Amino acid sequence: MPSDLNYGLSLFGGRALQWIDEEAAIYAICQLETNYLVTKHIGEISFEAPAMQGDVVEFGLETTKVGRTSITVSCLVRNKITKKTICQADDIVFVQIDPETGQPAPHGKTLEELEQQTKNEIKTLNL
Repeated sequence: MPSDLNYGLSLFGGRALQWIDEEAAIYAICQLETNYLVTKHIGEISFEAPAMQGDVVEFGLETTKVGRTSITVSCLVRNKITKKTICQADDIVFVQIDPETGQPAPHGKTLEELEQQTKNEIKTLNL
């Protein structure tokens, strides 16, 4: 959309970062089955190709690490039609918090459990 573009008429990097944070948060919320997550850290972001007005972008997310109170994901943003990578964001860390204290709280999940959950979901979709 025009409101998402920079002066070069390509996707504004700040808007891409906003979308990445939102999509990664939704993904992490679904993985940990909790709404009480906050963004702690977003690591390196590499912009590789522009997205132009009218392009449709897609997000691919993957869990890379699970801590006692945290989940770390990576996000690949690419052009839906051409499959060209627009940007890659690694090391996006979310922390579960206790809603009453605002302090980190254990979520009780492991990486192995989340990987098995994903495999089961894929099997269900392939029926």
